[in-house]
Amino acid sequence: MTTSTIPATFGLSTGKAGMVRLVGVLGMIGGILLLVVGGLGYGTVSSQLGEENITVAEDASFLAGAPVVGPFSAFAQADIINHRAMKASGGKTYAQLEQDDPTRPTVMTASLLRASLFTSILAFGVSVFATAIGVLVGLFGWSILTLVPARSKTTTV
Repeated sequence: MTTSTIPATFGLSTGKAGMVRLVGVLGMIGGILLLVVGGLGYGTVSSQLGEENITVAEDASFLAGAPVVGPFSAFAQADIINHRAMKASGGKTYAQLEQDDPTRPTVMTASLLRASLFTSILAFGVSVFATAIGVLVGLFGWSILTLVPARSKTTTV
């Protein structure tokens, strides 16, 4: 019976194992930062919308009466704004209306409000994406640290 040593670091030299561990640590730090930034982004957009005291219109197709503080309530409000603007303009968009049409300023305001609400919806989405990527990056970093131990351990076969 022969005895040999097998490094527990998958054959990595000490220097390479250290570099791989550094990547794992950086992954965990990056993951935590993405989690924090994503959460702060979501919270900031939500609180800013909340300070506007917008409530989803009662005739909205969903979330009627809810405060606009999240992506779904923002979408519901943008949807009802569009519905009302299209009704007021006879189904025409701002660009389709004649310049002297009296409903043109109303449709323009509705378009600007919808754009602002859709921007907040996009910001919510980016925040959730950053948070999800933070979880994945952090898990990858943790996995690397788990697979490559701090010092080279040897086992006898």
